Amino acid sequence: MKLQRHGAIACLALTAVLGLSACGSDNNEPTGTSASGSAAAVDCGKGTLNAQGSSAQKNAMAEWIKAYQQKCAGTTINYEPSGSGAGIQAFIAGTADFAGSDSALKPEEQPQADAKCAGGQAIHLPMVIGPIAVAYNVTGVDNLQLSAPTLAKIFTGKVTKWDDAAIKADNPDAKLPSTTIQTVHRSDESGTTDNFTKYLSKSASADWTLDHAKAWKAPGGTGAKGSDGVASAVKGADGSIGYMELSFADNSGLKKAKIKNGAGEFTELTGDAAGKTIAGAKVEGQGDDLKMSIDYNTTEAGAYPIVLVTYEIACSKGLAADKLPLVKGLLGYAASSEGQSQLSELGYAPLPDSVRTKVEAAVKNLS
Repeated sequence: MKLQRHGAIACLALTAVLGLSACGSDNNEPTGTSASGSAAAVDCGKGTLNAQGSSAQKNAMAEWIKAYQQKCAGTTINYEPSGSGAGIQAFIAGTADFAGSDSALKPEEQPQADAKCAGGQAIHLPMVIGPIAVAYNVTGVDNLQLSAPTLAKIFTGKVTKWDDAAIKADNPDAKLPSTTIQTVHRSDESGTTDNFTKYLSKSASADWTLDHAKAWKAPGGTGAKGSDGVASAVKGADGSIGYMELSFADNSGLKKAKIKNGAGEFTELTGDAAGKTIAGAKVEGQGDDLKMSIDYNTTEAGAYPIVLVTYEIACSKGLAADKLPLVKGLLGYAASSEGQSQLSELGYAPLPDSVRTKVEAAVKNLS
C-alpha cells in the first residue's frame, strides 16, 4: 500500500446496490486529482476500528475520521475521548486498537502495552500539537498576562484574589477586581494535566513543588471531566480560571492569558507561537518510537511555552490482520500534509515538517 503526501484525496463509492467502492481495488489505492492536478492516494481499509483516549485531540480526530470515511467507503471508525489514562488502559486491555495520549507511557505501562504487540512494541506517534490555553472569566479584565510563578501560586491556592500583588506585578496597567479566584482543573486522569504541571514544575519549581502527573494533585479548586468540562465550568463562573487546549477555549469563546516565556515575553497563544516551541523539541525515542522532550523554558522569540503533543500509541508489529489496513490508513492520512493542514482551523498547530515526515514513515512501517 502507498500513501502520497500531497493533494486532496478522492475515494468514490460506486452504487450501494453493487456494494463496491474505489477503495476495493486490488492495490487498495483510490486515486483522485488534487487542486494542482497531481495524483493523490490514500490507504483504505474496511471494517470497524475502535480507539479512545486523549480528549485534547477530540476535534482533530473527529475531522480526520470524517474525511477518511468520506474517502473510504465501508469503514466505521469510533474514537471515544475518554482521557489519556483511560485510553492507555483500554489499549492494554485490548479494547482499543490504538490509544490517544497526551503523555508518553509510564515505565510500568510500557511492558504491559508491549505485551499486546506480538513480535513488536507499543510506539509513540506524535500527531497533534495542542497548545494549552490558560482561559479565564473575570468581568472587566482583558489581555491578562501571567508568569509561571504566578500561575503556580494561583493553582496551589497561595493567591486567592484577582487583585493580588503577584497578578498586579504581571499586569501593572490593568484594573483588577477583588473577586475571589476559582480554579478549575481536570477531574479525570489527563495528559493535559500532566503537561500543564510539567510546565509549572519546570518553569516555577519554587512555587510548584508537586512535580507532574496525569492526576491533579494540588489542593482546592473545582474538578471537571474532560477539556470540554473545564471550558464549560470556566465559562459559567465569574472569577474562574482553568487550563485546556486552545480549541476548547476558542469554541467556548473564552479569554486566554498571555504567558511569559523563557525569553521574558508575555506571548499570545497562536498556532504559530506554539509551533516555535515544538520546533525546538527533541525526539528521545528510538527507531519508530518518536517520544518527544519539550523545552518549557524555551527562549525562542515569540514562542508560547505551554504546549502538549498528543501521541497515537500503536503496535509497531502484531496488529490484527483485519485492523492493520485501517490503522495504517487513518494514521497515515492524519500524518499526511493534507491531514495536518486541517489542524490550524481547529485550534491546533500542525507538526513541523521535520517531525511529520518521521511520523509518516513510522506509520508506513506498521505491520
